Amino acid sequence: MENVSTVEPTARMIHELLESENGPAPPPTTPVFTARGQPLTRYGIYKIIRRHTAQLDDARTGRRIGPHTFRHTAAVHLLEAGVEVNVIRGWLGHADLTTTNRYAEINTRAKQQALLLTEPPGASEGLRTTPIWRTDETLLNWLSSL
Repeated sequence: MENVSTVEPTARMIHELLESENGPAPPPTTPVFTARGQPLTRYGIYKIIRRHTAQLDDARTGRRIGPHTFRHTAAVHLLEAGVEVNVIRGWLGHADLTTTNRYAEINTRAKQQALLLTEPPGASEGLRTTPIWRTDETLLNWLSSL
């Protein structure tokens, strides 16, 4: 769900932009984003995103940032916020829930929260910030040898 604080300024800016044009307001079918007077296509959006994110590509994994990255990120943030997966399915326009479940992969934050639930009551913050294995010299030496 979008934060109202970001939606209202955006809507206001678009409204002001439309009012600042000469003549009557354009019909609702008029594209908001254009390039050289033509509506921006999916490919045009892809090219813009790739141009601005190419330096963020990961050569080791071959991962690239494209429009789908934003879609995936939004779905994961909605899941983390506790939004029901079926609501996210509808928001993304998926016909089948199994497609949406791909976004429900466990991420690091979810793993950390799950581990915190297993701590005994009254566990100190210090134990959480300095895991025991970090002070086990034998274990650290063995890991370094791998």
